[in-house]
Amino acid sequence: MWRKISYGFLGAASLATACAQDLLNRQDDKIPAQVELIYERGLRYLADRQSEEGFWSDNAGAEPGVVGLCVASFLAHGEDPNNGPYAEVIRRGIDYIISKQSSVNGYIGSSMYNHAFATKALAEAYGVIEHPKIAAALKEAVELILSSQKRNRFGAWRYTPDSRDADTTVTGCQIVSLFAARNAGISVPDEAIKKGLSYLSSCRGSDGSYGYTSSAGGKPTLTAIGSLTLSLAKERESKGYQASLEYLKKNLDFRDRYYPYYYEYYMSQALFHADQEVWGEWNTRNIRYLGTIQAADGSFPGNQGPAFSTAGALLSLALNYRYLPIYEK
Repeated sequence: MWRKISYGFLGAASLATACAQDLLNRQDDKIPAQVELIYERGLRYLADRQSEEGFWSDNAGAEPGVVGLCVASFLAHGEDPNNGPYAEVIRRGIDYIISKQSSVNGYIGSSMYNHAFATKALAEAYGVIEHPKIAAALKEAVELILSSQKRNRFGAWRYTPDSRDADTTVTGCQIVSLFAARNAGISVPDEAIKKGLSYLSSCRGSDGSYGYTSSAGGKPTLTAIGSLTLSLAKERESKGYQASLEYLKKNLDFRDRYYPYYYEYYMSQALFHADQEVWGEWNTRNIRYLGTIQAADGSFPGNQGPAFSTAGALLSLALNYRYLPIYEK
């Protein structure tokens, strides 16, 4: 087994070391064998299909945000980004993301979705990859998120940096990216987090579910996003958070027919931070489900293309490894 990366300098040394030992020694078999099988096959698929320029040639595979998710799926498995077997895959992905960043304002890609997931990948790579351009690119990307929020009348985010309206999906991914950047040592004002959370709370209904742009029409996917942001903010004691958790518990069998991997990605994190027993139950179901739909080549089906689908599926399993600082409780 190859050497896994360490996030000790980010304050997660004991967690990363313990997880690495569990993975390498398998003494207690804490990581289900099927998870490792699914994950390895998925990583091999992504590595084999990446272009020399660092993107994936399918549907959304050239979007910087999708490349960011693919890069994150390698880092979340503990792959060594400097000397490991997938080091070049990770580096090409990071280079591609940086190449898509505007030199004018730090914007990455053509939507705030892209910008958020690309920023998160830079944050997760910062400090563990020997790369001279990541620090500057990450700081500029974070500044773009913050400046965009200041221009937004809700103190939140939507599709473009100049959007005046907001929604829970775009706002949620910006907040998660800001927490990832903060974990990497980048300065993020508390006020920015508070304003984003305040907007999200305005979209939470009395049953704990989150709607898209208001408290109406709540859905499990949106509720998972809202719950995760509160967990990362260490605000799990509120009545609203508990109501959302109860709502998610009632929807463990839900499958998002339109954005299945977006749901898998957020639901796994939301439940992991909220309740270990409930996450364990959902994780078991998720492993079984993903094992039945993974293709022979290691990819996962989806209307956004196999790169996005595969990265999303793998990241929904990444809590079994817990290498990234964003997965700390």
